Amino acid sequence: MSTTGVRPQPPGAAGPAPTTASARAPTQTAATPIPAKLGLGLLVALVVGSIVGSGIFGLPQNMAAGAGAGAILIGWVVTGIGMLLLVRVYQMLSMRKPALDNGVYAYARALSGEYVGFNAAWGYWVSAWIGNVGYLVATFGALGYFFPVFGTGNSPAAIAGASLVLWAVHFMVLRGIQGAAVLNAVVTAAKLLPLLLFIVLVAMAFELSTFRIDFWGTPELGSVLDQVKSTMLVTVWVFIGIEGASVYSARAQRRQDVGRATVIGFLICLALLMAVSLLSLGVVSQPVLAGLPNPSMAGVLEKAVGTWGAVLIYVGLIVSVGGGFLAWMLLAAESLFTPAGGGVMPAWLAQTNPRGVPAHALWLTNGMVQLFLLLTLFSKASYLALISLSTAMILLPYLFSAAYGLLLAWRGEGAADARHASDRPVAALATLYCVWLLFAAGSKYLLLSALLYAPGVLLYVWAKRQRHERVFSAWEWALLAALVGFAGLAAVWLATGRLAL
Repeated sequence: MSTTGVRPQPPGAAGPAPTTASARAPTQTAATPIPAKLGLGLLVALVVGSIVGSGIFGLPQNMAAGAGAGAILIGWVVTGIGMLLLVRVYQMLSMRKPALDNGVYAYARALSGEYVGFNAAWGYWVSAWIGNVGYLVATFGALGYFFPVFGTGNSPAAIAGASLVLWAVHFMVLRGIQGAAVLNAVVTAAKLLPLLLFIVLVAMAFELSTFRIDFWGTPELGSVLDQVKSTMLVTVWVFIGIEGASVYSARAQRRQDVGRATVIGFLICLALLMAVSLLSLGVVSQPVLAGLPNPSMAGVLEKAVGTWGAVLIYVGLIVSVGGGFLAWMLLAAESLFTPAGGGVMPAWLAQTNPRGVPAHALWLTNGMVQLFLLLTLFSKASYLALISLSTAMILLPYLFSAAYGLLLAWRGEGAADARHASDRPVAALATLYCVWLLFAAGSKYLLLSALLYAPGVLLYVWAKRQRHERVFSAWEWALLAALVGFAGLAAVWLATGRLAL
């Protein structure tokens, strides 16, 4: 039995769509069309569209800044294995617990109760809309290459343009999730073209002698271990989005497609990311690459083919970030809608419009994007700072998912035909990897995350009061106290200048 409450009806369905989580969906009849569902191709596009945003365009410089080619290669092996383990956990969970929709929230709730589930959903939602602020800043920063009035993406003109784009996409999504998902698939295909062209052209210009210069890094970069650790800090965030199909599991045509889409999307993105970062080192040496401005792919392709290569990358960045923005807008709204149906967020967030779109969740999401856009105008927060904060917010939801996978595997729970002997070691290693990611994020962003997690309790208390239920258990009170304590410390440090975005 699903924990999400009501599934939205499509346009033209008989009778009005249910508007709250407590409403009961009408029985499907010949006069009531089955709601539109997402097939394997659209789910794969959601995963790829969520992962491939702006990060890949700055990846060559980001990786080379702290590591030589050898360490970067090792870093990709470690990251590839770690993320594949996490992907495997999401695939396993989607098959063992097919009734749990919107996995990031549902898995955390099944692991440790409603308040932990709420925090997973809240953290994922905050990560999504902060990431979208970063996407809009990056888009108009790229437009600044052609139109200087946009500057680096946080000038008054850029914020005004970003606001127009935000609300144009908002009203398009309100017309229907299915149409928006199809458009996302089209945009995803379009943004892959310049990336593939980059890989082909750079591969043709690749020189092994350049790639082998200071292969294990210069003395200034430190030991190979230090260099590998520096690559981890970059790859923490370039794979965010691997859970995209899991978040939309309630809308999948076939449950098995969720796991398949996650694996396929991950492998596509891993191949792209590795190719972009490693091939670039065969065109531009590590010290030079480390000094390139971002998007560093533009500088690499300009070196390989001339000025038109840089123009291609800037255009590709604009298209790519636009697609990532759309994908994350969809995911953000869904990450509020499902928990509201489960009773851990206010019921009004589970309301849908006649086209089956979680409209209230969408309005709240994009209202927060607009607010933070205005804040960037005054704080001048950079894209990298925004995306790092977005990453830190999503690490706990990842850890909860991996830990729940380990719990199921250890107990032997879930659908019998979905159990495999490898599930236990895979889930254990994925959990350790998620703990490592928390360590790699550093205390700064973990404290800032606490500051953003803490206010969510107001929505949680609201939801529980609506249902006349006890708000916290004893251990949840302890969890809340710890969270508020860390948030208070972050607030004090921000006020005294010891902490800054």
